[in-house]
Amino acid sequence: QVQLVESGGGLVQAGGSLRLSCAASGRTLSIYRMGWFRQAPGKEREFVAAIRWSGGNTYYADSVKGRFTISRDNAKNTVWLQMNSLKPEDTAVYYCAAQYGSSRSTLTRRSDYDYWGQGTQVTVSS
Repeated sequence: QVQLVESGGGLVQAGGSLRLSCAASGRTLSIYRMGWFRQAPGKEREFVAAIRWSGGNTYYADSVKGRFTISRDNAKNTVWLQMNSLKPEDTAVYYCAAQYGSSRSTLTRRSDYDYWGQGTQVTVSS
């Protein structure tokens, strides 16, 4: 089992920045990849970014590429999502997720992840 706890959400004006954190505990040695998803009211949960736990390879949705940066600290079992140049359309609940095992080839679907955090609200005002 892995427990994921997000923090860092809040209200920010368009053009501003926020940094989300996700602290993992439990069976962290078996984590293969960590991801961030978001879900706006009335919409499906969508992929935002992901990072390999070993090696640090990163992946981004086109909508956030160049504005968001995902990073991790294995020693602290923590993943961050630095969000810059925020837009009102970035408003959503942001979720941290973990993939287990090895050689997981897909990473953008909700079903690709085994554990989820409770989510943190990000609101961007215009």
